[in-house]
Amino acid sequence: MTMTLKASLAAAACAVTALSSAGTASGQSACADVGGTVDAAQICRGHIVTTTYTLDLSFPVGYPDQAPLADYVTHTRDEWADDAKAHPPGDRPPYLLTITGTAFRSGALTSGTQTVVLDMNQDLGAHPVTSYKAFTYDLGKRAPITFDTLFKPGANPLDVLNPIVRRELGPLPFGDPGVDAYQNFALTDDAVIFFFSQGQVLAQVDGPQRLSVPRTELASLLA
Repeated sequence: MTMTLKASLAAAACAVTALSSAGTASGQSACADVGGTVDAAQICRGHIVTTTYTLDLSFPVGYPDQAPLADYVTHTRDEWADDAKAHPPGDRPPYLLTITGTAFRSGALTSGTQTVVLDMNQDLGAHPVTSYKAFTYDLGKRAPITFDTLFKPGANPLDVLNPIVRRELGPLPFGDPGVDAYQNFALTDDAVIFFFSQGQVLAQVDGPQRLSVPRTELASLLA
């Protein structure tokens, strides 16, 4: 191995370590802000119990763009707590909010992507409702990936995605999904996984939906 190659590999390793450390440090601070603690697996876990609600949360603290993720968790917690106080459950059990973050990766360690998908289940004592919020980050460009930047400029992804959704999920009671329905996604080496909140593309009784679209079906569109 040449000295130049050794130096390149060492620089790449340092970059990954620095990015990971920054994300982890920010995540640990965010975890403390929402009343959680970070375990040995670098997962923030929190269990908050009050007279009106219970909040259970877990999310990975190593996501490199931790600030918007932490802000979203904090905002969701605060909004939930305010609603619970404004409309207490009375003689019913305390309301329950469970936030669970799942990590996904694609590509090379230094230039691939990382995703965290938040699964939020709200139980108000009648019918629990699940919604999603996803955060995806391009490690090479050091920038978030949105639905708009996921595809090539000028592409019309709905022309390809909507027929796939109809094929996989069956009749859609609300018609073809618009752009807003596709905002929450995760990237893996083999697929783009879309997460649809309960009642977003199918009736609420059908629950939340998760649809894995092979990259081969989107190859001509992906940026």
